[in-house]
Amino acid sequence: MPHPHLALYTFGVLKSPLADPTPLTHELHDSGRAIYPEISRHPGYLARAQPADAGQGTHFDLDWGAWGEFTVPTWYDKGRTVETIAMDATLSLWTDLPSAFDAIYTGLHRAALNRRHDWFERTGRPSHVLWWVPAGATPTWQDGVSRLKHLHAHGTAAPHAFTFQRPFSPDGTPAKIKGSAH
Repeated sequence: MPHPHLALYTFGVLKSPLADPTPLTHELHDSGRAIYPEISRHPGYLARAQPADAGQGTHFDLDWGAWGEFTVPTWYDKGRTVETIAMDATLSLWTDLPSAFDAIYTGLHRAALNRRHDWFERTGRPSHVLWWVPAGATPTWQDGVSRLKHLHAHGTAAPHAFTFQRPFSPDGTPAKIKGSAH
């Protein structure tokens, strides 16, 4: 039986719209242009949600193919147009927990995490959620939002909605990530 894969959904509310011409917004854009290629070469990386048609527009306007219709948590109350959108979301697929942890907490992504409060609001809500999916399955945006909402509503990790700080193995038992302080 093939080993399950790890899905990772991230969501953050930006302090200003993506279209904002300020240097901080440009720094966020520039960091993403370097981070995505680095992460895509990381051992254990399988895929990330990308539009099926490479069209123009916001996350909401694009065809995400097997990743499903784009959606966000109901508490996101900022814009949805090119001029007003003020959020960032990612959905990715990994072979295992240590690989995903290492990619997120090292290199260029780690440097960006250190600056996250320059770009993102402190919402008091979880910024990421992880869960296991069967090998060959593609997680959807709806899966990520629903699990992030569950994590927030219940205030604690569970086998179907967990964090890097409180991870679970595919069999549902609490896990530890080797080399992490968590």
